[in-house]
Amino acid sequence: MEFLPKLSQHLLEILDDEEYYDITIEVGNDPNVKIFKAHMVILNYRSPYLRRILSTNKKKNDGTLVHIKLPNISPEIFQIILRYIYGGKLTLEEYDISDIFKILVTANELSLQELNNYLQSFLVKNKTSWIEQNFNLVYQTSFENDSFLELQKYCNNLISKKPVELFKSLNFSLIPEKVLISLVQNDNLQMKEIQVWEHVLKWGFAQNPELPSHLTNFSKNDFNLLKNTLQQCIPFVRFYNLTSQEFSDKVLPFKKILPKELYMDLLKSFLNLHPNSKLSGKSKPRNNFETIDSKIITFQHVELISKWIDRLDITDDLIALYEFKLMLRGSRDGFSANKFHEICDNQSRTITIVKVKDSDKILGGYNPIEWKSARGYGSTRDSFIFSFENSDSIENYILSRVVNGNYAIWNEYNYGPYFGNDDLVLYGNNFFGSSYCVKRDYEKPIRETGDNFSVEEIEVFQITKIISI
Repeated sequence: MEFLPKLSQHLLEILDDEEYYDITIEVGNDPNVKIFKAHMVILNYRSPYLRRILSTNKKKNDGTLVHIKLPNISPEIFQIILRYIYGGKLTLEEYDISDIFKILVTANELSLQELNNYLQSFLVKNKTSWIEQNFNLVYQTSFENDSFLELQKYCNNLISKKPVELFKSLNFSLIPEKVLISLVQNDNLQMKEIQVWEHVLKWGFAQNPELPSHLTNFSKNDFNLLKNTLQQCIPFVRFYNLTSQEFSDKVLPFKKILPKELYMDLLKSFLNLHPNSKLSGKSKPRNNFETIDSKIITFQHVELISKWIDRLDITDDLIALYEFKLMLRGSRDGFSANKFHEICDNQSRTITIVKVKDSDKILGGYNPIEWKSARGYGSTRDSFIFSFENSDSIENYILSRVVNGNYAIWNEYNYGPYFGNDDLVLYGNNFFGSSYCVKRDYEKPIRETGDNFSVEEIEVFQITKIISI
């Protein structure tokens, strides 16, 4: 037999019955104030927070009702919470997600831990898109105290995988220092270390809006102010994961805010290093397996391209992740067609990534079949080409799948990677200086012009499925 539903019903009837109440609760602020009638014995045993308040508001012997005030809670939300306190029921389908979040915050304030845990799990499991859209609110609320551990964990995982988009959504002037430090410490943060440093600086400037906008105008006091602001955060930036060029361009100008010992060691470490090289072993790398040996793209791009390979929608959950094993890099191996064919011929399942010279634009293509030196078309229905507006974000992209599979790939010894009949062509010995894109056999153009361009960097990766998620 089920007795609990009947008990819940009777307790709610007690709440609605005004005959036996012994406490009034004034909730809200002018002009939105409402008086609720309730029973001390139920509140005392259901809410530790209300128990503490009631312990200082003992009932008087003259029959005067106990009266307490909760000005920080809205009457509408408190009414929902009060019915949960009495009846132990909450039908979430009746409320907007924004109201559910307010209920969660109120449940935490009233120390209703069971409801707090339930609502956190509900949001994480069922309302992830809302969390992303309201990430600033959710993230900062979750770190106000340690009662939102599940939300904290979810937000940290999310910002690890989508750091650029979510960093943009955060109001940096409002992020508490401990929150910023938790982000910078995160081993799984899918962001280049130079971007981490730039965001730390951005936060430091946001805390001190009186600082000059240009470093050339900084006084000694200005440097000291920024140094004091960032002194707790700087030790967690993994400077040794930067390239020598990044250190020279982005860190050296701020040497006065670094601890002297750290600056001197960094200077000695980077002094004789090639501009595009990195140190090894000095800092723990981020991301565990979630790394990519690339000077052009980040792990965010890897996740998105993995979805494209498996023909998933961008909003779908990632089913399989691919390892991108670097085969060729122009700045290391050369920018010639001969070198491309020497390294990549007879290799299948390759991703070509190109950084366009004098531009932030990235171009690329996936070839599931083998590259050849002999002239002729390669046939496949699974190839695609793509472009990104810049290397820091995956928001603005074009994906173009092959339409005419018989002309998906062109092979010829004096050309580099060649997709379709001119859709993406890397050609010319001067850094592939006569490369171009003209729509022919793929769905859409990936570049706004068919004019020739030069290649600043090219990378070719071979992909292998390494994990199912």
